[in-house]
Amino acid sequence: MSEGWITLLVTYDQLEAEMVKDLLESGNITVVLRSAKVSPYPVNVGKMGEVKVMVKETDKQTAEEVLRRFRDEAGSMDEELT
Repeated sequence: MSEGWITLLVTYDQLEAEMVKDLLESGNITVVLRSAKVSPYPVNVGKMGEVKVMVKETDKQTAEEVLRRFRDEAGSMDEELT
């Protein structure tokens, strides 16, 4: 991958990575998912299970803010339900 990309988030859940990607892309942030997983064999051992959510370095602050707002909103919805 060319320079200028940073890892925003590392997860071991492909679905979570896809959801974060969709969230960020809805805010016009370019996202790349990187993984050492070999489909169709779901290996989740150590670094083989990592899925990296990567964004351009210039989008880092915006992407972090989008994630922070989403988590804050999700947390407040959880509090309302309890």
